[in-house]
Amino acid sequence: GTALGMNVIVHTRTAPSDGARSVELRHLIGESDAISLHCPLTPETKELINATSLSQMKKSAFLINTSRGGLINEAALADALNDGRIAGAGLDVLSVEPPVATNPLLNARNCIITPHIAWAAHAARKRLMSTAVDNVRAFLEGRPHNVVN
Repeated sequence: GTALGMNVIVHTRTAPSDGARSVELRHLIGESDAISLHCPLTPETKELINATSLSQMKKSAFLINTSRGGLINEAALADALNDGRIAGAGLDVLSVEPPVATNPLLNARNCIITPHIAWAAHAARKRLMSTAVDNVRAFLEGRPHNVVN
């Protein structure tokens, strides 16, 4: 598949639904110009991006994380950015929020950090409100859905 004029490859536990080509993680990390993380924080994904994976990335690569801060070893990322081993990072999440003053990414080169607001685009907020209204309506009509017990 393509997106924003780029060829898209993915690494996923399940088959990609959008026609993107699924590849091994090592291949994705080594070949990608932009890596965007979209996965939960689990024991398997904790510090998925670390000194080893950062050393396999292209020097021109950008890392984007809008998932969970714990997916990245922040000290290793700060070192890679400051040493020019990758081109940059855009982070909407950190391992501790709000960040502690000693977080090395706060002063890392070519690192943009946003305050965990990537979800807040107008379309996302509209969809969130629509889902909430639909859930209340369904409950009042005796057919609740999205129930958490």
